[in-house]
Amino acid sequence: MLIKKWGIALLGILMSMPVLAQEGIDTKINEAIKPFADAVSGFIFSSFPLAGIQFPFVLVWLIAGATIFTFYFRFINLRALKHGFHLVRGDYSDPTAAGEVTHFQALATALSGTVGLGNIAGVAVAVSLGGPGATFWMILAGFLGMSSKFVECTLGVKYRNEYTDGSVSGGPMYYLSKGLAERSDKLKTLGKVLAVLFAVFCIGGSFGGGNMFQANQSFKQVLAVTGGDASWLADKGWLFGIVVATLVGLVIIGGIQGIARVTSKIVPIMAVVYVSAGLVIIFSNFSEIPAAFASILNGAFSPEGMAGGVVGVLFQGFKRAAFSNEAGVGSAAIAHSAVRTNRPVTEGMVALYEPFIDTVVVCTITALVIIITGTWDPSVDPSQGVALTSAAFESTISWFPWVLTVAVVLFAFSTMISWSYYGLKAWTYLFGESMITDIVYKALFLFFVIVGSSMQLGSVIDFSDAMIFAMAFPNMLGIYFLMPVVKRELNEYWSDYKAGRLQKFGKAANRS
Repeated sequence: MLIKKWGIALLGILMSMPVLAQEGIDTKINEAIKPFADAVSGFIFSSFPLAGIQFPFVLVWLIAGATIFTFYFRFINLRALKHGFHLVRGDYSDPTAAGEVTHFQALATALSGTVGLGNIAGVAVAVSLGGPGATFWMILAGFLGMSSKFVECTLGVKYRNEYTDGSVSGGPMYYLSKGLAERSDKLKTLGKVLAVLFAVFCIGGSFGGGNMFQANQSFKQVLAVTGGDASWLADKGWLFGIVVATLVGLVIIGGIQGIARVTSKIVPIMAVVYVSAGLVIIFSNFSEIPAAFASILNGAFSPEGMAGGVVGVLFQGFKRAAFSNEAGVGSAAIAHSAVRTNRPVTEGMVALYEPFIDTVVVCTITALVIIITGTWDPSVDPSQGVALTSAAFESTISWFPWVLTVAVVLFAFSTMISWSYYGLKAWTYLFGESMITDIVYKALFLFFVIVGSSMQLGSVIDFSDAMIFAMAFPNMLGIYFLMPVVKRELNEYWSDYKAGRLQKFGKAANRS
């Protein structure tokens, strides 16, 4: 009955929104927000010169943190891969533990928020701007990002709130406020300030990069394969938005369990389809593979490769799709916090696979397809990344643009439902856990799906990208103070694991 009432309320809001698609309203919104958006973006993406290259400070902040975590935890990104796989498989999953979803479902939900248009559009732009050598730096960034993901997701579970109805709320808002307060009274105020800042930035990012950008780009791809300006849908972005918003609404009404059920099915399917198509193209050009890898290695250390790899991939590429793997941003820790476990470090080990799958595997395959087919274009318009990737696949598989369209829509859809959960948890952290705050946020989120589909919101998207990157500042600063907490958790768990004191469940118990 409750879900039915929510559905009727949300549907009523959706059906009243087409008026927002009036011609010219997007221009007015852009003009109104542009000065503020430019100021915020300019601050967040401020850069400094190094060896003749302008490096955004936020990029250095993230990479430096990921490198520190990798060494501090003694290459946990390699050490825990095998055990992390066993955890994902459910070998050590206690069904009576607190939480709402399994390790696999938590990983799928977080992956659905990261595997998306960054893997399709962002990589194409990055390789075009930086050359094949950009791929090397992309892989390195993914490798280091695995350590950042381990730390933040471990903290997410350790400091989450567990409620009497079985639901949980976790993420940077909670480990920044509760974790720093636990460390010392002097850090208590800092923790509260950082938590509020993160929550505000997360809400902004959920409406923009995690929502409007996804809806906008997926509509553009649908439009492209249905005839472009001559398509029946050419002036009906609002209609596309209503359809997508309705589907998103039906999923997010069910909370994290409903989101997890959908993402655990969508993510594996869309990843397999996309990766399989990429491998078909790569191996159909088998003779070009050695040359492709040679160009990646040679270009990685050239001036062009350095600029394109570091700035092009991590800044230009990942910026355009809400920072592809989000390592260090803290958003994924919100999804991972819902896992059923009594040992926080287990979800940190599961989370290692997120940057690995997203960046090291999926992004690398996209890059190889573009390099091998020779479709990368140094003069590419960053907003045309999807079209560039589509052309690369189409050069070998003529009908692939239709498959890519399905992939883009699914990627965008899964990203939206995951980011709706991230934004909701940030929203309820600020305004309290209640049915009213829950419905208000979800209605606003669905409203922005339609706005993103029907309008050209350049300044709004720039602002929302800045919000997502801004999340990294309070998140990473707080994590530095909490690293010893994670190390203690890791050492205790690793000792139990090595000594064989961990209990196995289900099929794993039968195998042993």
